[in-house]
Amino acid sequence: MSRKIDWDSQIGRRLRLRDLHVLFTVAERGSMAKAAVQLGVSQPAVSEVIADLERALGVRLLDRRPQGVEPTIYGHALLKRGKVAFDELKQGIRDIESLADPTVGELRIGCAESITSAIVTPVIERFLQQYPRVVLHVHRLATPMLELPELRERVLDIVLTRIVTPLAGDSEDLNAEILFNDQFVIATGMQNRWARRRKIDLPELAGEPWILTPPDSLTYMLVGEAFRARGLNMPTVRLMTFSLDLRARLLATGPFITALQGFLLRLNADRFPFKILPVELPTPPWPIVIVTLKNRTLNPVAQLFIDHVRAFTSSIGAGPTLVSAQVR
Repeated sequence: MSRKIDWDSQIGRRLRLRDLHVLFTVAERGSMAKAAVQLGVSQPAVSEVIADLERALGVRLLDRRPQGVEPTIYGHALLKRGKVAFDELKQGIRDIESLADPTVGELRIGCAESITSAIVTPVIERFLQQYPRVVLHVHRLATPMLELPELRERVLDIVLTRIVTPLAGDSEDLNAEILFNDQFVIATGMQNRWARRRKIDLPELAGEPWILTPPDSLTYMLVGEAFRARGLNMPTVRLMTFSLDLRARLLATGPFITALQGFLLRLNADRFPFKILPVELPTPPWPIVIVTLKNRTLNPVAQLFIDHVRAFTSSIGAGPTLVSAQVR
């Protein structure tokens, strides 16, 4: 028979945020001794806090092993909920700071390099000029996944990415706001012999040297699908990289072909002087979106940044739309 925990008399008066912080540190470090060093206290003090927590809850939170400790199923449950509680408290403090001065705060943004280059960089330039005391943290997402663990674990505040297809119910805890729709294109350098052609059939490019993103990326998979749809194998890929600058330098002087998102060239014509080749790709438009957690209140700085992104992208496509989305 399961044991019912009396919150009011047993837990509410004894469970302190400091104790949860100690538990988080022990779980993160995998050792009470290492946690004690990080917290600047003695190991017996850490052990006592954990023991008090376990007595109050009536369950074992950590399994002790010769090589250290790891959370039990009960420990994982408390850590999962505790992480949300701590995040909400941090957000509350940020909200208070923003109420006192809405131009101060921090924001953690996740996005792929292509979106960083074409959208986030110019937005940040304008944003920081207007709000010089805001601190932004930009994390590169090489291959955004459906789970978006950094967003769901509240490591990130917002994510800018692309979605594959609206799919209601698959991401019930996420808001995905479409900024604009984009199309993948095939491009080369201005000096390439293919840049002078007015019409090109995809199979003609099968023997050319290609530069693509790695095999687990959407771009690579789309190119492979396009060639397979014509009964062809994957073209020869001479270089795999996420680096836009590397692709730009090689395409400027070499015989290479690449595939990338069209908005990159529209927004960076001076930086990436590529020629879009007249090749039809059997791919639908790919929405570019801002993703946030539904049940998480955004701090004022996040809202200000999102407003700047909306303003910057408003001329690229249709206005923002909220969807439930499958994220890639």
